[in-house]
Amino acid sequence: MLNLIIHNQSEEQKQAVEGIMKSKESVLNEAKAGEKCYADSQGWLDTEEWADDAKLKHLEEFAKEIRANADAFVLIGVGGSNNAARSVVEALREDGAPEIIYAGNTLSPDALNRMMKKLEGKSIYIDCIAKNFETLEPGSSFRILRQYMEKTYGEEAHKRIIATGTIGSSLEELCIKYGYTFLEFPLNVGGRYTAMTNVGLLPMAVAGIDIRALVQGAKDMQKRVHEESAENNIAYQYACLRNLYYQEGYRVEMLSSFEPQFRFFYKWWIQLFAESEGKDNKGVFPVAGEFSEELHSVGQFIQDGSPIMFETFLDVKKQNASLIVEPDEKEDYFDYLDGKDFWEINKAAYHATVAAHSKKLPCLTIEVDELDAYHFGQLFYFFQFACYLSCKIMGVNPFDQPGVEAYKKWMFEALGK
Repeated sequence: MLNLIIHNQSEEQKQAVEGIMKSKESVLNEAKAGEKCYADSQGWLDTEEWADDAKLKHLEEFAKEIRANADAFVLIGVGGSNNAARSVVEALREDGAPEIIYAGNTLSPDALNRMMKKLEGKSIYIDCIAKNFETLEPGSSFRILRQYMEKTYGEEAHKRIIATGTIGSSLEELCIKYGYTFLEFPLNVGGRYTAMTNVGLLPMAVAGIDIRALVQGAKDMQKRVHEESAENNIAYQYACLRNLYYQEGYRVEMLSSFEPQFRFFYKWWIQLFAESEGKDNKGVFPVAGEFSEELHSVGQFIQDGSPIMFETFLDVKKQNASLIVEPDEKEDYFDYLDGKDFWEINKAAYHATVAAHSKKLPCLTIEVDELDAYHFGQLFYFFQFACYLSCKIMGVNPFDQPGVEAYKKWMFEALGK
């Protein structure tokens, strides 16, 4: 389960957010029902649509085959095509599972050469994930990786090449022509909402993630936010708080945690809110705080800099690791740590940081019962639904991204397309 905590909320803020929740209740009701105007983008709203039992069984069987034959699996994708999978894989990858190598998210020749070097001496499968196969990063990486696969595996290469794209796309045409395995990228789900589809689930399954638990977590959160009334709805409350802080002049939200396993989840969350909310000259700019390390850098700005941000912490309740500080005969002045577990020390740092930061700026905590596949599923659905609500309250379209296309015109012109 997830729980939302509001730290040091003033009576004035409490009344203000209650006012927003009452005045915007129709937003929640519309979102629960699904909206015709967004029908082409809401395939994620019912988790079952793209992650039912039959689809999960197919992915599990396919992933099992890959795991039996691969040392490494190359995920070719950028943004929404890799962020969800990467956030879970890098947090929870099973020991002994194929290494997941990331490509298609850069145009840097140095980074591409380093990626290619990782393939040497390994048994490789590749998966090019692209809703729009005109996107330069995955398209160009797919070419060099196809060439590598053909050089390495010859006539057998096609058996190791997978593409996840939209039906009728040029990517599907490539698969049909050359015998690659094709998986469907849902046309009615935008990239940043695709965690519970072929896009996110196959790479996770290859990495040994329990995708059934992940999907169950999303289903349970879906049920919760669709059944809870407005005054008790965790996603709606979070969305209203974000909009209250925005109205109060806060323009930045920092998602922070003391758990490095969330490192790539931040990237997924940043894309979700930046691409969904940042339009029409509106939006809260999403950033991440990797603590405790960054307390020694951005912590200074948070405490004493411009009051432009509010902060949302992710805190895991169940201990998932232990390391005890043993006494030392050498006098190093850290005797006060003797016998303490680093889990306890890390928690003390978290509570102290919340106490300090909440004196300066609005702070929330989303408590996560446990850091496992089930709760990642909960987090994905919670934030997706909350983002949808937050955008509607702010008055922007949650599902388009016109600004992403702006630079491409100039880039393709420079490249002679």
